[in-house]
Amino acid sequence: MIALLAASHAASDTIAVPPIRWLAILPPIIMIGGAVVLLGVASLVRTPMRVRVSTIATVVISGGALGVALWQWSDVQEHGPHTYIAQAVVMDGFSVLVTMLVAIAMLLSALVADGYLRREGMQGAEFHVLAMVSASGAMLMAMANDLIIVFLGLEILSIALYVLTAFNYRRAASGEAALKYFILGGFSSAIFVYGIALTYGATGSTNLTQIADFLSKNVVLSNGLLLAGLSLMLVGFAFKVAAVPFHMWTPDVYQGAPSPVTGFMAAVAKAGAFAAMLRVLFSSFGVVSTDWRPIVYGLAVLSLVLGAFVALRQRDVKRMLAYSSINQAGFILLGVVAGTARGASASLYYLFVYMFMVIGSFAIVTVLGRLGDGDHDLARYRGLAGRQPVLALALAVLLLAQAGAPFTTGLWAKVQVVFAAVEAGDVPLGVIAMVTAAVAAYFYLRVAVLMYAGGGLGEAEGGTTGSAELGVEGGMAGGSTIVAATGGDAGGDGGGASPEWATPAAVSGVVTTLNDQILLTAEDADGPSAIGEREPVPVLSGLAIAVCTGVTVLFGVWPQPLIDFANHATLLFLPK
Repeated sequence: MIALLAASHAASDTIAVPPIRWLAILPPIIMIGGAVVLLGVASLVRTPMRVRVSTIATVVISGGALGVALWQWSDVQEHGPHTYIAQAVVMDGFSVLVTMLVAIAMLLSALVADGYLRREGMQGAEFHVLAMVSASGAMLMAMANDLIIVFLGLEILSIALYVLTAFNYRRAASGEAALKYFILGGFSSAIFVYGIALTYGATGSTNLTQIADFLSKNVVLSNGLLLAGLSLMLVGFAFKVAAVPFHMWTPDVYQGAPSPVTGFMAAVAKAGAFAAMLRVLFSSFGVVSTDWRPIVYGLAVLSLVLGAFVALRQRDVKRMLAYSSINQAGFILLGVVAGTARGASASLYYLFVYMFMVIGSFAIVTVLGRLGDGDHDLARYRGLAGRQPVLALALAVLLLAQAGAPFTTGLWAKVQVVFAAVEAGDVPLGVIAMVTAAVAAYFYLRVAVLMYAGGGLGEAEGGTTGSAELGVEGGMAGGSTIVAATGGDAGGDGGGASPEWATPAAVSGVVTTLNDQILLTAEDADGPSAIGEREPVPVLSGLAIAVCTGVTVLFGVWPQPLIDFANHATLLFLPK
């Protein structure tokens, strides 16, 4: 009896640990482990670690994660997809592709941030450590096969992003943006975890495979609890991907955050959230797709329309790109709405190519933001092609790619998701998407035309209000102002003769003089000219811009390899 009690006590003290295949979770381990090592080394040196050293370390760590992901792809091709660690983690083509995406985004963002941190005088390894931790969370979301792991990855991704948003402590706007992001993000996380709890109550499990098995074998007569949980989880996902009406944080956070952080956030946060959304909806809730597809349909329509039309009113380039990202999220949601293998493949392809477009765009915005990273008005881009033609060409290509121009990856991304939606029977949604793409093309083209157009600022912006905005005294409203500008005499010598300044030649001279005055006033407003100054392009930032532009054009002309890659990854991901 005593022996039985002792054996029972020993058994109760034993914890059953599931077998772990480290290859399946190695990329996020490399990311977060590398971040810890880098932070530890930085804390042991007397002076703040040089930015260049942190950048090199981050590039090496990201490259290591990318190399392991390639190894994983080979393993999945040879042995097929598998679940590990008590079915909590899955290694398949889908998770591997998103892991590659996040690793490349981290590598490019480190190159972009190097020049920014050196320009702003921010030494140390904190920026790179936080970014790698956030990237590990996105990777974890992509490979999660359990709602608890999804939530864990979401929080790892988000908490680091909150701090990165406030990283430029010299700007009040950065702290304000971080506070708004943190408060709204906290609410969305609470809503998401409550949705997980309701789903567990309805199905008895948080494992995605077990939830799918339960729904396929049981007919739920009263599914209110399940639908409530699914709806709350969709709210959490919609917040992270910046889908309307859960987009309120996006413009202010994109504008206030340091520009390299904004590009990283737009690429990595969207990739992680969309990866988790696709896996949860397609793997677990495909049986009840008729219940969640109308919700995602509404999110897609609202995001497409609001993102395109509100962006037309923006003068700050970062806010314009924020609304652009909302519109892009609407396009990616088209693939989710389709609920098919082609829809999943199209969304995955869109995420991959959009990463290059958005990081490259924000890399150029970072360079042009000048010291303080606060100069992002459209006027800053006027005549850029004359000052820095290569930079202007790269930005024009990346913006036109986001608009869906031919010979860019943006065209194929939009075609893929629209065709997937039409194939699934959602023709009206496809029409709405194409109409909003035509509207969105205007604000992308506006920046491109502004960079290449000549003439005064008022001409470039379509009116004469530029003088008032730049603070030109006197304005252009009336004849008395014109006389003052030319030094003429409105009243002559008291006689009734027609004044000299009324002749066409004189009026033409007045306009030229006023245009010159506008430009001079702009130059004097903040030291060096905001319109005519060349900005130095850091070598590593230039390399990141070149890679992003090259990939966008190369695979726009030769799209099949990436399309096949996304298709194959999706075939290995979808449940049979």
